[in-house]
Amino acid sequence: MSFFASFRTHLISQYPDYHISNIYYGYLDMTYFSFTPTILKQQRLKIAIVFLHEAFRFEVWLAAANKHIQQEYWELINLSSWRKYPLVSSTQGADAILEHILIADPDFADLDQLSHQLEAGALKFTEDVVDFLNP
Repeated sequence: MSFFASFRTHLISQYPDYHISNIYYGYLDMTYFSFTPTILKQQRLKIAIVFLHEAFRFEVWLAAANKHIQQEYWELINLSSWRKYPLVSSTQGADAILEHILIADPDFADLDQLSHQLEAGALKFTEDVVDFLNP
């Protein structure tokens, strides 16, 4: 988890215009923080960089401020033809709208490379979501 904290600190220094939350350490199921550009924050959406402990992988999610907004955007994406990233099958019991695996089997022996992969993947996902929602 020290890697996750230092990665968050790196993003704060590199992306001062992004809204970056504190780390949520969960109950040994997941650890995450949000990394959200202003345009998505204004839409009450957020990007979450997530480490799933049991699956031992990093994901990036599109999530919402509450269940009502989550359902609204889930329906918007579901009714569209945009299928770049997996839409959760249902918002019932889900924390995300979209989920995308960034790194399926992270190599913690090379933290610089891991950080670079996470950053590049999160930025690409964020850019794609912003482009879709704000044409």
